[in-house]
Amino acid sequence: MGEWNSRGLRGSAFEELINLTNERYRELGLALIQKVPTPITPIQIDQATRHITLAYFEKKSTVDYIGAVQGIPVCFDAKECAEDTFSLQNVHEHQFKFMKEFERQEGVAFLLIYYTAREQYYYLRFARLREFYERMQHGGRKSFRLEETEPDFFLARGKSVPVPYLEAIQQDLNYREQSQ
Repeated sequence: MGEWNSRGLRGSAFEELINLTNERYRELGLALIQKVPTPITPIQIDQATRHITLAYFEKKSTVDYIGAVQGIPVCFDAKECAEDTFSLQNVHEHQFKFMKEFERQEGVAFLLIYYTAREQYYYLRFARLREFYERMQHGGRKSFRLEETEPDFFLARGKSVPVPYLEAIQQDLNYREQSQ
């Protein structure tokens, strides 16, 4: 069991933008994506503010979001990165395994990464994540650099949605088709 504290709220602004995006996609009838709640057991509650100050995770969570886009099962996790190097320690083994199994079931799994210093959103295809993860497992780098990302998967700022990832899903599907 892991202990919960305010560290877990680091990505909350980014996740709120994703939540707004998902709500807009739902309103437009384009996708139905939901935030997966992380089950916790509260241990201490500040009586004055009624906020949980200490809690334990009940079990390992899978990914942040799951749902369907035009009939395609989709799951993804939201991550923030302050540097141009993304540490793979940010992707827990149980998350990686879940995404791998999700892909085996013909779903689309990916990470949405917010490079905070650059104020850029990036869609990391699971196939690319797998390459980085396997490199790490074979003694290679435990991270990947910005230069190793696929430039086509940086997301343009959306006019109607804050984090427009649907185009990247389509592009991901196109890559899959071309590689078969």
